[in-house]
Parts: sequence; structure tokens; C-alpha cells
Amino acid sequence: MSELSVNHLLGIKNLQREDIELIFKTADNFKRIINQPIKKVPTLRDITIANLFFENSTRTKLSFELAEKRLSADVINFSSSSSSVKKGETLVDTVNNILAMKVDMVVIRHPNPGAAEFLSRNVKATIVNAGDGAHEHPTQALLDSFSIRERLSQVKGKKVVIIGDVLHSRVALSNIHCLQKLGAEVAVCGPSTLIPKFINSLGVHHYSDLKKALNWCDVANVLRIQLERQDVNYFPSLREYSMVYGVNKEILDSLEKEIVVMHPGPINRGVELSSDLADSDFAIILDQVENGVAIRMAVMYLLAGKLKK
Repeated sequence: MSELSVNHLLGIKNLQREDIELIFKTADNFKRIINQPIKKVPTLRDITIANLFFENSTRTKLSFELAEKRLSADVINFSSSSSSVKKGETLVDTVNNILAMKVDMVVIRHPNPGAAEFLSRNVKATIVNAGDGAHEHPTQALLDSFSIRERLSQVKGKKVVIIGDVLHSRVALSNIHCLQKLGAEVAVCGPSTLIPKFINSLGVHHYSDLKKALNWCDVANVLRIQLERQDVNYFPSLREYSMVYGVNKEILDSLEKEIVVMHPGPINRGVELSSDLADSDFAIILDQVENGVAIRMAVMYLLAGKLKK
């Protein structure tokens, strides 16, 4: 496959396995480039990309912006806090006004699930989903699987457990779709109140015991407790959650094997992950951040190639 089967990146569920492999192959090349003294290529010199973030973001926003600039695209950044959205303007009207300035691609993060897909049907631009509510976060899932492939040589046949607040996590759902398409086994671990009721229908096992989950897996992807999305209490306290489901170096040292630890960030140190583990050789958290730029470069390069046809 030499080009993507899709015109937008809305979610992992829309991608074929061959799409994911093409993105990884392209990201391999870009990773070599961004580790050279001259980190920039003129690939998207004629493309203008708008970053529309309707939710707070540090890592994802910076990663997309850096990826765009590494590709020599023209970049405009939009903040909803100082926009006409506050005055009642619709999402489509906001985006169409931006597109009237001859923008080719829109990267959007939005609190409502389905916002990226809705835009793709109602505006004339290539849409990249940078996270929509608790639904999907496709580039995070791609960079996570890419990082597993880099550390363990392949994703197929590996056992990955996603630990923590799966219920409110867009990262979890995208990761499940991506890992399964690449041939990995996936399980989740956490209190039943933070695990979606439909999880078994996705072919995913639920571990309520952290030690059993860690003994089963090759990779542990630890999620942040998303208090900002929780309208009721799903467990007694953060301290008690940490005592039962917090991953630390002592637990990993007691296992019968070595495993890889991941985290999409930001980390609540001392809650879901201890500082000594986050900073240890078990963790590939900073590798994930570096790979995020290469993956996003690959996605935008491949989508822009379809624009030029």
C-alpha cells in the first residue's frame, strides 16, 4: 500500500491494518530526519494547517505544531477561549470562516465525541482528530503501538494491559482498536466502576487484580485518573485507588519477568504511577513523546499527499 485508504484521520476504527503499517513505515523515515542536525523538510511547504483546540492540551498541541513545522507547513493556532464560539457561533461556521483563509487541513480536539467526524462531513478540508471527548485519540494510539514495536520489535503476539480509568479515556478505546488490528492481545485492569460495561464485546478481558494483570502482560499502559470527566465518585479516594491500582517499582521488581511501562501523560505521580518507576528503565514515556512527533508528521504527510491529487 502506497497511500492511506482514508481521506481523514477520525479514529483507529476507520483504518485498515495496512494503513497503520504505512504510517509506521513513514514515521520510521521521519524519526531518522528529526534526529539529524537539520530537522526540517520542505514536504508540506504549500500546505496550511489550522490547530483547533477546544480543550486544554499541552503535549498533543505542541507535538502537532512541532510536527507541522518540521514539515514546513504554514500553521495557525486557534484558541476557543478567545473565539467567537464563546459568542454562540457554531462549530461548522467557525471552521468555515477559517477555511475561507485558504486552510487545507484542520487538527481538532473537542470535548464532544464525534466532533471530528461531524466536521469531516460538513466542511471541505482534511480533518485530523486530536481527541474527541472520551471517544477516540487516534494519533496517541498510533504512537503507543509504534513505541511498543520499537521496544519489542513487533506488536503482533504481545500482551498489553491498559490500567486505570478506561471508562473516561479516549486513549484506551483507540489503543484497543489499534493493538487488536496489529495482532496484540489486550486486557484492561482497574475497579469495575471505571471499566465500560461493553468491554467484553471488544474481545478484551478485565482483570480486577493488578498483580495478575502485570504477570500476564508484556506491556502495561497506565492511564491517568480523569477527575475532570467524572461527575460522581467512582472510588473512595485517590489514596485508596493508589494503594490498590497504583503501579510502582516494588510491584514490578516482584514480577517473574520484565515488562514495559507506558503512560500517555500527564502523569499524576504517586497516584497511578510512582516517580521511581516513571523515571526508571522500565518506562518508555519519553520515547512515546518523541515518537508522537514522527507519527504526526507521517499522518499529515500521507493525508496531504491525497490533497494534492
